[in-house]
Amino acid sequence: MQLPSSKSSMTAGVLAAIGASVCCVGPLVLLGLGVSGAWIGNLVAVEPFRPIFIAVTLLFFVLAYRKLYRRAEVCATDAPCVDPSVLSRQRALFWVVSALVLALLAFPTIAPFFL
Repeated sequence: MQLPSSKSSMTAGVLAAIGASVCCVGPLVLLGLGVSGAWIGNLVAVEPFRPIFIAVTLLFFVLAYRKLYRRAEVCATDAPCVDPSVLSRQRALFWVVSALVLALLAFPTIAPFFL
């Protein structure tokens, strides 16, 4: 079985994190943009699915981590992965995106402290 690439794993992880926080961050962002209405309350309907989205997010980030750090990639001589700076940029991007996603996932828990 072929594992997904680290780029597709990170993308899927970010999308799952957005799905996990749409119930809590979504209304805040919409109100910040000036969008209002009673229908914003309907975004809370996805709250029961939040643990599933969090689990999917963590799974994809584990797969991306494994691809970047645990598995030695076999590269053709003319492939971009031969250059070590490509791997270091991918790892740096992984940690930046991981920090942003962690903040997004933690938002519903830490938001009451800011009120």
